[in-house]
Amino acid sequence: MKTSPTGPGGASGPLSWSRTVERELVHRTSVAEVLLTDVRPAPAADTFAAAACWPRAHTTFPRDGSQRHSPLVLVETLRQLGLYVPLRFYRVPATCHAIITDLYFRLTPEAEPPAGPGATEITCRARVGGVRRARDGTVTGLRMDVDFAAGGAVFGQGGGGVRFVDGTYYAALRARGTDGAVPSTPPSPVHRPDAAALTVNHSQDAVLAEDGDGLLVAPADPLHPFLFDHPSDHVPGMVLLEAARQAVAYRSGGALARPRDGRLKAVRFTELAPSARVLCTRHHSTCAFRIVQGGTPTAYGILRYA
Repeated sequence: MKTSPTGPGGASGPLSWSRTVERELVHRTSVAEVLLTDVRPAPAADTFAAAACWPRAHTTFPRDGSQRHSPLVLVETLRQLGLYVPLRFYRVPATCHAIITDLYFRLTPEAEPPAGPGATEITCRARVGGVRRARDGTVTGLRMDVDFAAGGAVFGQGGGGVRFVDGTYYAALRARGTDGAVPSTPPSPVHRPDAAALTVNHSQDAVLAEDGDGLLVAPADPLHPFLFDHPSDHVPGMVLLEAARQAVAYRSGGALARPRDGRLKAVRFTELAPSARVLCTRHHSTCAFRIVQGGTPTAYGILRYA
């Protein structure tokens, strides 16, 4: 696909960090959670330049004392690009459902930008490939790889795959799912670890509980302003990734709290109920994890630490 080097509305010139993109095109209800400020085609085909603003201190994700941003802010920027670019530049209908199939991220800690007194201006270079189309030409899926830079230095990469399905097909996929729009509370008796043990800022940021058989995906706040910014009929991938991160932090006694790279593969939807389980196995500074629901794996991945 050949694209024109112009931005939204036909504008050209330097990227702008002055205002956010349309919240509807990144599937956000709150403008405060929109990180992208500008996205435009680059001269090379299927390549895009983007600007993002990372807040100095996101209320959900604590920093590790080094003034670095949370890796999950990078993942959220990737998620927003994976929605905005197809909707804006590949004519994916806004009525389609986006299904993230897998994602990865990696950071170079020594190159990461410090969180200054204001927002950090991030520049992204996104490359689209593996575009799949229906017989009528409609895009049904693609892959994206993104470089993240600040001050001219690349400090991270991320990417993944996304499918797009219409409402009828999505309903068929979800026919065996639950009808609830918010997560149910975990069954009693369970224990909710302290926020410090999960390395989160506040108790409402916890997404794990513990029963006699292990750790459960059980968000403390089913209306969390970041994790559940809009209604969902399944557990979002960001919640699963954060559940894995919290599980590793908890099992390691806080020694492994900030991953430098990771991968997540979703093999089926994780339903809101019953609560799925998080299983993690540590090998030195690498942890493999699985999300299991009703005895069936729904997602798996790996987190690596510096």
